[in-house]
Amino acid sequence: MNRLFLTAALPALLLSGCAAGAPERPIYGLAPDRVEGPLEPPAAAAPPHFPADLTPAGVRAADDHLALEEVEGAGAMAFVAESNRRALAALEEDPRYETFRRQAFDILSATDRIPAPVFLGEGIGNFWQDAANPKGIWRRTTLDSYRSDATRWETLLDIDALARAEGRDWVWKGADCLAPDETRCLVSLSDGGKDAVVVREFDIPTRSFVDGGFVLPEGKHRLEWLDRDTLLVATDFGPDTLTESGYPFIVKSLTRGQTLAEATEVYRGDIGDGGYGVSPGVYRDGDGRIEAVLFHRPLDTFRAETWRWVDGRAVRLNLPERVGIHGTMGGQLVFSLDEDWVIPGGPMPAGALIIAGLDELSQAEMPRTNGNPGVIFAPGERQSIDSVRVLSDSVLAVVSDNVVGTLKRFNMATDDARHPHWRATDIAVPANSAVGLGDSSKSRGEVFVSTQGFLTPPTLSLAEVSAARITELRSAPAKFDASTHVVEQFEATSSDGTKIPYFVTRPRDMAMDGSAPTILFGYGGFQVSFPPAYKPEMGRLWLENGGVFVQANIRGGGEFGPQWHQSVLKENRQLAFDDFAAVAADLHRRGITSPRRTGIYGRSNGGVLTSVTMTQHPELINAAVIESPLIDMLRYHELPAGASWMGEYGDPRLPEEAAWIARYSAYQQLRPDADYPRVYITTNTRDDRVHPGHARKFAARLAAMGHDHLYYEETAGGHSNDADPVANARRWARHYVYLAQQLMD
Repeated sequence: MNRLFLTAALPALLLSGCAAGAPERPIYGLAPDRVEGPLEPPAAAAPPHFPADLTPAGVRAADDHLALEEVEGAGAMAFVAESNRRALAALEEDPRYETFRRQAFDILSATDRIPAPVFLGEGIGNFWQDAANPKGIWRRTTLDSYRSDATRWETLLDIDALARAEGRDWVWKGADCLAPDETRCLVSLSDGGKDAVVVREFDIPTRSFVDGGFVLPEGKHRLEWLDRDTLLVATDFGPDTLTESGYPFIVKSLTRGQTLAEATEVYRGDIGDGGYGVSPGVYRDGDGRIEAVLFHRPLDTFRAETWRWVDGRAVRLNLPERVGIHGTMGGQLVFSLDEDWVIPGGPMPAGALIIAGLDELSQAEMPRTNGNPGVIFAPGERQSIDSVRVLSDSVLAVVSDNVVGTLKRFNMATDDARHPHWRATDIAVPANSAVGLGDSSKSRGEVFVSTQGFLTPPTLSLAEVSAARITELRSAPAKFDASTHVVEQFEATSSDGTKIPYFVTRPRDMAMDGSAPTILFGYGGFQVSFPPAYKPEMGRLWLENGGVFVQANIRGGGEFGPQWHQSVLKENRQLAFDDFAAVAADLHRRGITSPRRTGIYGRSNGGVLTSVTMTQHPELINAAVIESPLIDMLRYHELPAGASWMGEYGDPRLPEEAAWIARYSAYQQLRPDADYPRVYITTNTRDDRVHPGHARKFAARLAAMGHDHLYYEETAGGHSNDADPVANARRWARHYVYLAQQLMD
């Protein structure tokens, strides 16, 4: 099985730096703690648009901007057009805009970037965008050629040419190629960047779509190759086949030549399921033979059942509901635990990497035999497992230690047959780095490995897992002058006393007098970790102009394992917001910046964070970039695909849960008499993951209350906002013009 996806660079390394005038110290030794106490949001009377009652009907009745939820409604698009006109006048007419746009475009379209590789048959595949190919080309080469200074690429599919020929705004969303030869692929194309895609079968030898091949209409499909003539597909099969979130809950077997209506059902969840929909998984050995077919049935955002397809029937595996499946090794399953697992012989801890026999897991009660299931690795208190690749006889994993990446190979020790155990071998990576795993090949026993940092460009290497070594393949050139800046790690104390780590990238000789313009970034959700990464556009447009960049590792992420995430779910969500506010206040106490010079940035779930920070603590900031955001948290479940996230935030239809969501939901908490900074809200019309109604309504209510703000809505690109480098360069230029206006002028 091989997938080629256009994704962001893998998280990577961190650089050292010492405080000006201070003795040199280890990079990740924490700076002295100067926190004076937790912050608390001010108490006040209910805002004017706060619902009289928190039932769905009451929330709807209090909403004076419901028309903006109509994605392409006439009134909504008129609002977008006028808002865009005003925003573009303020941002793109700024004398810095064109310089920023050109610098960003040069970075995003540069031909000296590292082509992100995946294993493709006997060679290497890559999807590439540049100035000549803004929509991109899918191409391949050999590994030897990839290693060379003059790589010879063969174009497989030109998305720019395809879009022109078909008159569609095609955006590449990846290819799934059938092992072992990987000559037949399922290519996913999005119209305008939406998550929903059209799927077409592609033949690599002829470099063409297969005449009469598999074709799926636009949808949020979950699909896998079973064999050359059969797919396992979860999709929209007609009325009552999608959940409330708009995701499939039925898996069918689709044979070549059949229509979706003729496909044979092989697994069914329930229309009331939560999460992102049922999905099939086909796991193979190095020769392409199937080791297991599994069905993942989400019950909510994080809880799920795991089923195994055996002899034409589905058997539920005896696994806890919070697990992450990483792969198979013969008849064994490798997975990580997001909750404690109590089995005969004793519990296995949350956060641990586990291996267990599939046949044993298929039994009604998990038997505990010698070494089965076995703990491959159990992280310590400040550790977490970041990513895992399962090979034929070993496991490669990135283990984060206080947000520092280490690379470990695990294989079964054979020195004691009576007490089998897994032995860890450290693989050398650059010191003080974050590490990311790319594509892997069981047949080759190889994995692509990346390292990078705030001030260090990415390096791509190839890991030979059996030899426990990596060989450098490529190193990206610097895109900004990093010699003037240093990186430090600090901790802030949150409202409940928890220590929250954060990284500061600042000018080496900066005066600690609060005058430095500073961007504070955070996310804090869905167990997504944010180790530092090289952000070339940020370095060129912000750091080189004297700015400071701060990344806060607040709770809700996965930096310290499942508990770091689960401690702020649902009724405890306020703690994540407190963490972020505590970091901002700590920056001010240390003299790194001041409220006048502090701006915050967050997108998607980070839009919840930034909008809440703005409404709860406007005194801490003078700018906020709120991008692709969730904001109306009392109606998020009604805006596709919001209901899939109720495991994270809670269910606003339940009175108790609506009560604690309402206490922070920024759309309802806006006040006409508050002193908010001029904020910049931006989203995308084609975003079918986070509905544009969130951003539109927030902007409209700010306007109705007389608060200065900017709102811009891109009309193509989807949630990722990276459909092509031309649009993305404009996007980053607008961001940094706004931040410069608010924090530097």
